[in-house]
Amino acid sequence: MSSSQTVMTETPPEPAHARPPTWEHRLRRFGYAPGRAAGVRERLVPPYPEPGTRLWRYFGFAPTAAARLARWSGWGGPLLVALFAGVLRFVNLGSPNAVIFDETYYAKDAWSLLKRGYETEWPEDANDRIIAGDIPFDDTASYVVHPPGGKWVIALGEWIFGLTPFGWRFMVALLGTLSVLMLCRIGRRLFRSTVLGCVAGLLMAVDGLHFVMSRTALLDLVLMFWLLAAFGCLLVDRDAARARLAAALPEGADGLLRSDAAVGERLRLAWRPWRIAAGVCLGLACATKWNALYVLAAFGILTVLWDAASRRTAGAPHAPRATLRRDAAPAFLSMVPVAFVTYLASWTGWFLTSDGYYRQWAAQSTEDDSYAWLPAPLRGLWHYTSEVYQFHVGLTSEHDYQSNPWSWLVAGRPVTYFYNSRDPGEGGCAYASGCAREVLALGTPLLWWSACFALAYALYRWLFRRDWRAGAILCAVAAGYLPWFMYQERTIFYFYAVVLVPFLCLAVTMMLGALLGPPGCGEQRRVIGIVAVGVLVLLIVWNFIYFYPIYTGMEIPLDGWRARMWLGTWV
Repeated sequence: MSSSQTVMTETPPEPAHARPPTWEHRLRRFGYAPGRAAGVRERLVPPYPEPGTRLWRYFGFAPTAAARLARWSGWGGPLLVALFAGVLRFVNLGSPNAVIFDETYYAKDAWSLLKRGYETEWPEDANDRIIAGDIPFDDTASYVVHPPGGKWVIALGEWIFGLTPFGWRFMVALLGTLSVLMLCRIGRRLFRSTVLGCVAGLLMAVDGLHFVMSRTALLDLVLMFWLLAAFGCLLVDRDAARARLAAALPEGADGLLRSDAAVGERLRLAWRPWRIAAGVCLGLACATKWNALYVLAAFGILTVLWDAASRRTAGAPHAPRATLRRDAAPAFLSMVPVAFVTYLASWTGWFLTSDGYYRQWAAQSTEDDSYAWLPAPLRGLWHYTSEVYQFHVGLTSEHDYQSNPWSWLVAGRPVTYFYNSRDPGEGGCAYASGCAREVLALGTPLLWWSACFALAYALYRWLFRRDWRAGAILCAVAAGYLPWFMYQERTIFYFYAVVLVPFLCLAVTMMLGALLGPPGCGEQRRVIGIVAVGVLVLLIVWNFIYFYPIYTGMEIPLDGWRARMWLGTWV
């Protein structure tokens, strides 16, 4: 063989497309890109890459200062978005100066709780007299069909500012603002991106349904707040549990953590205060409206599944069995009993007084009571609860604004909370077509219609890419939405869907993150993604601005009001 000839003794390299994807490639699909191939640590505790560092350096900041500013943006960005949301919600909060829609129940019930500890009867002309500054009051207990938790929240605002429209709306507006801040931080933790977290919060800040419900003294916004807080607590708990697993794993000679079957199977995750906090939040949600029970069950299952996935990543060969042995019982005890005790605590005013509705039922009843071993107040509350349950399942009376849950995601039948119109010249109306004022509980249409596509994308991510984030969002949406399909005979309303809003915004944000392109994509692809995302977000903001007059009860020309009725079912 001549020296000019070469014998190929090595196997040719494997084509790139034939190699199985590394964990680095998989992490890139999830929105973050570590500098080296990801090990167990990165899978258990993914980093928070801050692209803001590069941005601050672009504006001339030193690397250290740029990194510090990028870290501060983790709170600074969400606080700015929350400030924007708060200004929107608190400006002219007392308008309309009237008791609108179901405020007629909850504003007065809250005042009764504040003054008596239980809900009382009110005279027929109470609303007009309250607005005029004359507060009629009666000690007679009233039969109400919702727990007192949400009404105690409304009562706090009335305690500070009195029984006025601003007073009974204050706390709801505050929770609406804080929920935007929470969503920014939840989105940041979920997507490992401050920018995407702030986008999620911005979308909720300009959602019409969330906005209107934040400015109205109803229970559903309070319910949404506690459910979102519970979701956030469970996310923090998930990260903390995975960090404990990572800390217990052995380290190899190369400095990387190694999965370990003993750690994955046997490690006890010990004290988990964030899961207990989630139980408290879910108890407060149940104390606001009972449909939170479905979410309690769904979130309980979700956190156990997260534990199983964590143990599998840590190296447990039989992760489901290990989770059932180590985590299932603590998860149940951290959430269900805690939620139950919190729910009972919301009835403290009823327990401490003697005149609440059914408060003396156990002492006065002649029925055969199979629960005689319970204290009399608890038996009375149990009877009250069973009566209210029968009311809810039997509520089938017709209402002009009732809607089927099939129409909720497309905002098919919004609810008018307040409407007033005048003819030209009447009462100073200067518009030739007449004047109209309305407060319409309508989600920002472009946001909700985008959310329909985003949910489909999340379903794809969950089913085919095993993206846990998509599964978490879908779980929250399903728990708040699907149970209503069991009660299609019941009188139900579109504004119940406000509990879905934060999770719809997270779904849209996930879709926008995909449009932006994966880390490391080409400059042209990135520019196209940024433009597409910017256009969609600006269209949603514009859509909110366009409908703003009918979210706030501003007086506009009747022709302008008609132009905003895009669907016939909105009238």
